[in-house]
Amino acid sequence: MSVKEKATDARYRAPALDKGLDILELLAAEPSGLTRTELVRAMGKSAGEIYRMLERLVARGYVIRSLEGDRYSLSLKLFSLGTMHPPLRRLRTTAQPLMDIFAQDTLQSVHLAALDRGSAVVIAQASSPGTWEFRLRIGAQLNLLDTSSGITLLAFQDDETVNHLIGEAKVNGVTISQRQINSTKLQLNKIKVEGHRTSDSKQLIGVTDLSVPILDSQKNGVAVLTCPYIKRVDNKGSNKKHVTPNQALKALRLLAASVSIQ
Repeated sequence: MSVKEKATDARYRAPALDKGLDILELLAAEPSGLTRTELVRAMGKSAGEIYRMLERLVARGYVIRSLEGDRYSLSLKLFSLGTMHPPLRRLRTTAQPLMDIFAQDTLQSVHLAALDRGSAVVIAQASSPGTWEFRLRIGAQLNLLDTSSGITLLAFQDDETVNHLIGEAKVNGVTISQRQINSTKLQLNKIKVEGHRTSDSKQLIGVTDLSVPILDSQKNGVAVLTCPYIKRVDNKGSNKKHVTPNQALKALRLLAASVSIQ
C-alpha cells in the first residue's frame, strides 16, 4: 500500500464499523461460534466495546446467541443478503433448472461459480440423483489458480483483470508463487481457444474436472460451470447408462451456451 493510500485509509476510518466487521469475520471462520471472552482475546479490545457491538449485531439479526447465552455465531442474514444480488440471482434462477436436468441426464453433479474478488465462489449446485455423488457446497471459495473453476474463469478475462484478480488473491492470504502464476498464464490461452477446460482434479484422485465458462455479450467470463466427473462402473440406483467424459462435456457446453448472455 502506498503512502497516499495509507493516508486515505486513515482519513476514512470508521472504528465502530471496523469492530463490527472484525466480529463478523471472526465468527465466519468458527462454525461452532465464539464466546465473548474468546472474541475479546482475539480482537484485543475491551470487554465493554465488544459487548455493545455484539448486542447490536444480535439485535439486527446478523449474530445469534446460544441458548446458554455464552456463545455467539453468525445467523443466515449475511447469506440471504448475498443471494439477493440481482445479477447473481438472475443467473442462478436461469441456470438452476438446467443444472438439475444435466445432473439427471448425466448422473453427475455440477456446480456454478462466480468471481468474488480474488476467488471463485460456488453460488449454485445440482446433485447426481444416484446413490453416490461428489459435490461442492454453496458458498465454497475456490482458489483461482488451483481449481478448474478458477483457472477457467481467469481464461476469459482480459490481462489487466487477470493481474488484478491474482493481486486480490494474494491480499486475501492465498499463497501464490511466481512460478505458479507463470504456469497458469500459459494455460489460459489454450482454454480460451478450446472454450473449456478438462483436467484431472488437483484436489482429489479419480475426479476429472470439466469446466465451461458462462459468457456475457462481450465474451467475458461472468461465471463457470464445473462438473467434477466421477467414472462409475455400476448402474445401481438408476435406469440410465453412465455417460463418458466427452458426453458430459458436450452436455455441459450446451448448458453454458443456454445460460450465456448473447
